Amino acid sequence: MSDLAATVIATLTERSLSLASAESLTGGLIGATLTEVPGASKVYLGGTIAYATPMKTALLGIPWEVIRRYTVVSERVALEMAVGLQQRTDADWVIAVTGVAGPDGQDGHAPGEVWVCVLGPRVPNTPQFQRVERFDFTGDRSEVRRQTVDAAFGILLRATSPV
Repeated sequence: MSDLAATVIATLTERSLSLASAESLTGGLIGATLTEVPGASKVYLGGTIAYATPMKTALLGIPWEVIRRYTVVSERVALEMAVGLQQRTDADWVIAVTGVAGPDGQDGHAPGEVWVCVLGPRVPNTPQFQRVERFDFTGDRSEVRRQTVDAAFGILLRATSPV
């Protein structure tokens, strides 16, 4: 079990906040890692695996024009994934990840290029925290995917920590 995942679950449980995940390159690893933690069902609503490009449009509502203009491996698509999932789940917090796990590049993006978006919480009449970060991870597919999960949890924990 991941210590970061356990901390995410404990932190959100303590604050009675929900979480959902929109995953591309991780293929469900975020959800699988979270649900290894006992008590995850108190906060984790679930997620969407939009691995293929058409699924990002069909499941998350990302306009084709955005994908054509920015490619699926981009800051804009990571943000659109998060917004689309939050609209569909009403989760307080959303993690969205897109990128290239390798071994080959995609659309001019090198293996290891990853975009992580954390969005939340949903509070009426209050601006949401919104952070999208780019990473250039090294290693094989498995290592890139694991680093992506850890990075996403790290951003979420920094966002939910008291100032």
